[in-house]
Amino acid sequence: MGILNLELKKVVDDSYEIEIGYQLTDELVSDLEKGLVGSIRKFAVITDTNVRDLYAKPICEKLIQAGYGVELFVFAAGEKSKTRETKAMIEDAMLEKGFRRDCCVIAVGGGVVTDLAGFVAGTYGRGVPFINYATTLLAAADASVGGKTAVDTPLATNLIGLFNQPKKVYLDIACWETLPKREISSGLAETIKHACLASYDMFEFLEENMEDILRCQKFACEYIAENNCKIKYDVVMKDERESGLREILNLGHTVGRAIETVSDYRLLHGEALAIGMAAQVQLSARLGYMSEEQAERVIALYEKAGLSTAVPEYIDREALVKKLYTDKKVRDGKLRFVLQRGIGNVVEFSDGVYATPIEESLAREIIMELK
Repeated sequence: MGILNLELKKVVDDSYEIEIGYQLTDELVSDLEKGLVGSIRKFAVITDTNVRDLYAKPICEKLIQAGYGVELFVFAAGEKSKTRETKAMIEDAMLEKGFRRDCCVIAVGGGVVTDLAGFVAGTYGRGVPFINYATTLLAAADASVGGKTAVDTPLATNLIGLFNQPKKVYLDIACWETLPKREISSGLAETIKHACLASYDMFEFLEENMEDILRCQKFACEYIAENNCKIKYDVVMKDERESGLREILNLGHTVGRAIETVSDYRLLHGEALAIGMAAQVQLSARLGYMSEEQAERVIALYEKAGLSTAVPEYIDREALVKKLYTDKKVRDGKLRFVLQRGIGNVVEFSDGVYATPIEESLAREIIMELK
């Protein structure tokens, strides 16, 4: 008997462009005609019921007019649909329509769509290319950039998935004008988080221009779209697989994701994150990493964006504490939090370590104080 050594080392270039603009469907078709995904002629457009008629169907029509084969796959809008069952439903539908490895997935929608469609693309035929066409501020700030794709389960959110980078991302700011105010506010939660962890200048811009952002004024929307991408890119470029630095993008998410799940998704992701960020800044202040005044500024900015930072009365706070243990940062059964250092920075606890263990008793105390 012997040992056979398989040399499988390789270098993979997963670079891609993010195009920010208005009404980008013509650019999408033009890029495909110029070979964005090679010679592929068959496209699976994945979307949800909210976006289907507004953007997905027009994109399908333009692709068909350009001579491409296109099928539209639609699932019910909302975080409750981001499941293994929905993924299987889409995959079965694609198989029935004759999709094989010579296809490309185009995700048209918000974060739930891009998460789910990217996961489908990563496993369908052992991997097919995909493109993100982001239609919400939340997707532009978070889900469409960085290559993290996943589904939720009853026990945890985003723990079943893979890293899968798109061929290109289109951030269509024109779509934001059709969003309900609640969705704009939800998207701003991730935007504020980015400022909190990486840019005091961006934080001040948000404080000074929040009303213009809520009205979807062009200069304000372009600023936050570009800066969201820049901040996330700077992190992902250094740590694509979340081995250390990328954990800082989970600022506020330990409590935020837990409360989103315990609310049974009555809260949008951004609404839950706002509460999670309130808990995080209070914890950071308690531990001396930021002042009470700085914590209050962060909370005030979330409220200025139209987001509550209080735990809803219908939430069982003990159930919320227990749900914290489903967070992906948990190690050896211990809660771990990413914490702010002032405004515009995070705490590096040791070389390359950006999350620290927190006793359950302290986490409970902070949660109980969130009014």
